[in-house]
Amino acid sequence: MQQIIYFFQKFKYFLFFILLEFIALTFTFNNLSFHKSKFINSANSVTGGLLTTLSNSTEYLGLKSENKFLSEENTRLKNLLEKNKSINFDIDSTVIDSLQYHQNYTFTNAKIINNNYSKPFNFLTINKGKNQNIDKEMAVINSRGIIGITENSSNNYTRVQSILNKNSGINARLKGNTFYYGTLKWNSVDYNIVQLHDIPRQAPLKIGDTIETGGKSTIFPEGIPIGTISKINKGNTANNQVDVKLFNDMSNLGYVYIIKNLDKEELKFLENTSNE
Repeated sequence: MQQIIYFFQKFKYFLFFILLEFIALTFTFNNLSFHKSKFINSANSVTGGLLTTLSNSTEYLGLKSENKFLSEENTRLKNLLEKNKSINFDIDSTVIDSLQYHQNYTFTNAKIINNNYSKPFNFLTINKGKNQNIDKEMAVINSRGIIGITENSSNNYTRVQSILNKNSGINARLKGNTFYYGTLKWNSVDYNIVQLHDIPRQAPLKIGDTIETGGKSTIFPEGIPIGTISKINKGNTANNQVDVKLFNDMSNLGYVYIIKNLDKEELKFLENTSNE
């Protein structure tokens, strides 16, 4: 016992230095997406495991905000259950048979273990993959709104194209006016703001109006929240472009749902047949 005490007394400054180095590196890789993305590539199982360890080591720093998020999520789900008794949630996977939209979806929960948001072409990594029936072109959302679309998967991890990606283009509409549609894109300027293009000039747009998914794709169901109009850019063309402030803070994401449209292959087959 005396030798242990002597050891700590002798090397206390060195041990304190190591502790400070560990804390500094932890904060660096957790908060700076540039360093994190340079250090590890999130496209395979090995790096996925490293990202999981890194994410878990710093997760306690955001417990307060995460608990608030989970509380909001539980409240939303309870309200949803009250409105639609046909929805049955279990711990890991949810099937929704929606009579309103005439579509079938499965919802699988996952955790984001890597998130880039400061580049022109941003991606995320989630801790579910092929072993959990996750494939490409599946919607990724949380209770606040849309996050992105799955791109490719390994056995236990999936890369997600963020809505903060210049290649992203998602069908969206003005809430309450189902015939006014546009395409949601990002100009890579502000990670809180995306742009809705090609919205008809006759659409009754107002600052603060809600924008949601339009449902004109096999990926996102209609009616999922996106954000609110923060600026209306009127040009000389037949269509307007509006800035949309996202409901999600894309720099602070935790748990998500991956949505699979069970009718996607049937719909694609029908569309391809119609184009022949």
